[in-house]
Amino acid sequence: MLDRRFPDWIHLVFNFVPGEGLSEGANQVWHADGYDKLKPFGIAISGCIDGFSRKCMWLRSGSTNNDPGIIAQYYLQCVSAFGLLPACLRTDCGTENGTMAAINCTLRSQHTDDFAGALSHMYGTSTANQRIESWWSFFRKQRTQFWIELFSDLRERHLFNGSHEHKCLLRYVFLGILQKDLDEYRQLWNNHTIRPVRLSQCPSGKPDAMYHLPHRFGGRECGFPVSWEALHHFDGIMQASSQYNLCGDENLEMHFVDLQRRSGLAPPVNWTAAVQNYISMKNMSGV
Repeated sequence: MLDRRFPDWIHLVFNFVPGEGLSEGANQVWHADGYDKLKPFGIAISGCIDGFSRKCMWLRSGSTNNDPGIIAQYYLQCVSAFGLLPACLRTDCGTENGTMAAINCTLRSQHTDDFAGALSHMYGTSTANQRIESWWSFFRKQRTQFWIELFSDLRERHLFNGSHEHKCLLRYVFLGILQKDLDEYRQLWNNHTIRPVRLSQCPSGKPDAMYHLPHRFGGRECGFPVSWEALHHFDGIMQASSQYNLCGDENLEMHFVDLQRRSGLAPPVNWTAAVQNYISMKNMSGV
């Protein structure tokens, strides 16, 4: 099953990435980026890859990946979950990465290694951030192509016109199912085996194992422990982002919640039920 999901060519991509250099171990470099292929339908994705293990650190969907507060929230939740800071964070030059970059540099400001403080973040073009750019290419073939075709079908049937209202309704109905799919994909990826490639110096194995046990794969732990006290300084960002509305419009979401309650529609448990809910709620709401 995993061999069908992760074919041979993906091991070539992740064992040879031009211009990226070799990582010394887990958490030396995190590569973060946004994925915009679903934006025509109102859905934006943010992700992050550990350069050494190729472990997917986060993969999140929402109405935007351009809000610095939202991206910083993803980063802080990840750092909090693992209790470690990356030695270096690599992103493109988009303004959405500014807050996350500033937080990483601040949290690393008391360290004394060669990448401490301001050097703990690297800007570059998206195309130069090849670790995650290569991952996005595979991600589309294995996951998002299905969603692109599903939403394109709604558009071709004149059930989706790209308006603000239609994007909000699509997010309201589909985001829970789509995020569940992304969570499943992230788990499958992190537990599949990246096979060795001849002449490659990159480690091979399961991303989760390479991340948690880097010494077994010729690497070391390069991250820096972070305390709860240090993270509490950024509670304001977390609290502000917790008010974030997935639908993208508070008034429309209240309308959709009321409409779903009055119509008796159950929350969808799969994409087919979500399609039916979307069509029913579109017709009832008049959007």
